[in-house]
Amino acid sequence: MAGRRRKNAGADSAGGPAEGAVEAVLPADLELQDLYGAFAAHGLDDEDLDDSAVLVPPVRLPSEDELAAQAKAVPMFGYALQLARWTAPHRPVDELGDLTGPDRAPAARLLGLAPEEGEAPEEAVVEAMRAWSLACDLDLIEIGTTAAGEHVAIPGPDLEPAEQGDAETVLELWLTAAGIVRELAVEADSLPDEEEGEGPEDGEEDEERLAGVEEAREAAAELLDEALQVLYETTAFAEPGTETVPLGVLAALLVVPEGEEPSEELLGDITDVMVTLDPMLGDLAELGLLEYRPIDPELFDEEEGEAPVEAALGEEPLDEEESARFGLVRLTPLGQYGIRQWLLEDGYDAPLVGELARGDAADLLRGICEAANVLPEQELLAWVTGREPVEAARELLEAARGHDAYAPMRRMLCQLALGMLGPEAEPAAREVLDDPELGGGVRAWLTSLDAADVPAPERSMALWTVIDTFAAQLLDTGGDAELLRELITGLPVTDNPASYFGELWRVDHPYTADVLEAVGELHLDRTVAKEARKAAFKARSKG
Repeated sequence: MAGRRRKNAGADSAGGPAEGAVEAVLPADLELQDLYGAFAAHGLDDEDLDDSAVLVPPVRLPSEDELAAQAKAVPMFGYALQLARWTAPHRPVDELGDLTGPDRAPAARLLGLAPEEGEAPEEAVVEAMRAWSLACDLDLIEIGTTAAGEHVAIPGPDLEPAEQGDAETVLELWLTAAGIVRELAVEADSLPDEEEGEGPEDGEEDEERLAGVEEAREAAAELLDEALQVLYETTAFAEPGTETVPLGVLAALLVVPEGEEPSEELLGDITDVMVTLDPMLGDLAELGLLEYRPIDPELFDEEEGEAPVEAALGEEPLDEEESARFGLVRLTPLGQYGIRQWLLEDGYDAPLVGELARGDAADLLRGICEAANVLPEQELLAWVTGREPVEAARELLEAARGHDAYAPMRRMLCQLALGMLGPEAEPAAREVLDDPELGGGVRAWLTSLDAADVPAPERSMALWTVIDTFAAQLLDTGGDAELLRELITGLPVTDNPASYFGELWRVDHPYTADVLEAVGELHLDRTVAKEARKAAFKARSKG
């Protein structure tokens, strides 16, 4: 997929788990090849993260069988299957592999595009020929020559499994068809205007004109890829039923820098992008990649010199029907599937929600910790759903143990998963009350349930759990100062912070010094911050 050109003036901050935050860039800032290159780690090693890397959000897709059924229900794809079956056992074609004249109207009638009686409308025949061409491109129809020299068409080998609903075959064929239509949409947008005239009279190749066509093709492909990628992100994060995007909003996301209001010049650019995308999105809708309501062509006559986008994005709100006239686009599940497959084919990481939940608890927790583009709660929920609570809790608690760099985050995720399992998991939690790594966390969880007879932890366990909990937050938030400050203000520091931190720096935990340094940097009380910094120095020195 081509590079993006949407601009972004600002960036949020994110970073590694301890020292040195890296500058995170919103998806709109980057070339697609940068956007879809995943981080190798969260910064837990010494390798520098690529400042320009942004990740593909995970998406939720129907099963392959459901997707295949949706693909077969796409009219143009269904037409191709029908025409391929119609060729059996063979059907005459011309030397180019197209239907002969006598068969064209019957083909349109076969597809229900023309009435059974009377002359077939020209547009119906054209549509049937487009479906024939697609069937040939997909090898659903194969062209050959008989011993007598006659050109004939016969069904291809993929027709029967596709008709029987073999999901792998259907989706492979549909994806190929979507790629063909995508390329044709770009080519159509790149064609020069008729008034530009024909080539030089001397018949020599007009290199400048060809270069212009190629440049236009690349620009159209880049713009379409940008639009599809924005739709992919939008659909991934949208609540069910809110995936539809007004075309003007989509164009604005591609043109207007983040945080800026569109200027008069940018409004003109937005209009240009809307007009350029309009036919290309319409072409993709024919293959079920999108649901699309095109721009009402009458809008340009009605606005009396004002660009249509000014009305669509103006201060005066439009009612739903009027807004729809400016174009509406929604990426379908098939569209999500198709774009994800294109990304995977290019070697990019494009995860599915629930992928990490297919293994055991150790795979689940490790995968969430190591993946940079994951929705932890969704993965945990997918894993615990349908499992017996006590056995699931035991497996999670066992997987949470350890002293490696990710261990605090695993324990935090384990506690979150226990909450999803509910009170039924209590027996497994009580089994580890005295475990030095797990006891503090499960005591806190049991207390949140108002469980009876939860013993208070020993002082050493309580202090270790404080460090472990803050270490998990350092890893999870990437050092987000605002979030960490909220946690730090809740530390049970007494009137004698020197005494409290005098105990904390002695805690035998891999992240003791990191946690104390964070407290020293972010605590609003100067005395507390100073003591925390002194304690951090002692923790570093003892190693």
